[in-house]
Amino acid sequence: MSLGSSARKPIHTRRITMDAYLREDSLWELEAHLVDVKAYDFPTKVGAMHQAGDPVHDMTIVLLVTPDGVISDVRAKYQAAPYDSACMAIEEAYRGLVGLHLLRQFRAAVRDRFGRVDGCTHMSELVVLLPTVFVQSLSAQRREHAEKTGKKPFQLEGCHALALTSPVVREFYPEWYVNSQDGSKRRVRQS
Repeated sequence: MSLGSSARKPIHTRRITMDAYLREDSLWELEAHLVDVKAYDFPTKVGAMHQAGDPVHDMTIVLLVTPDGVISDVRAKYQAAPYDSACMAIEEAYRGLVGLHLLRQFRAAVRDRFGRVDGCTHMSELVVLLPTVFVQSLSAQRREHAEKTGKKPFQLEGCHALALTSPVVREFYPEWYVNSQDGSKRRVRQS
């Protein structure tokens, strides 16, 4: 998608893939993979020529997570990094995520533990996306639980489209819709 008619020349591409796997032992594996490539050749710091399309960064992190969101194991791995072993030396530090809860102040904890020189900018960028992957993976289970218990679905009020006053909530979650037409926030019961 371009924002104009001016010709564009590709320079840099970052691809991020994230996958969630439910294991037979009821634990979750959340895997994040990042690859950066340049569209041009350039000389490296050690005098070699880095070829266009070859990864500048290629890294993966896998979290083992309990059903309630606690990280029980971590593995970080670099397949390519601009400073090779110097970059790769931080892999083991990401085991410091063990014990954290994905849905309770996780991003702040990552920033505190792995900010600046205590981590890798790109690995940390990947890690902070994983709570959303976990939530997306649990959505069917959470929906079932909300329906059985009568509790408000977790996603309501999580974004503008799911505000309790929105047309989306009125249509798909009528029991949680709030009519604010007259300035009051009273629940509208629909049959």
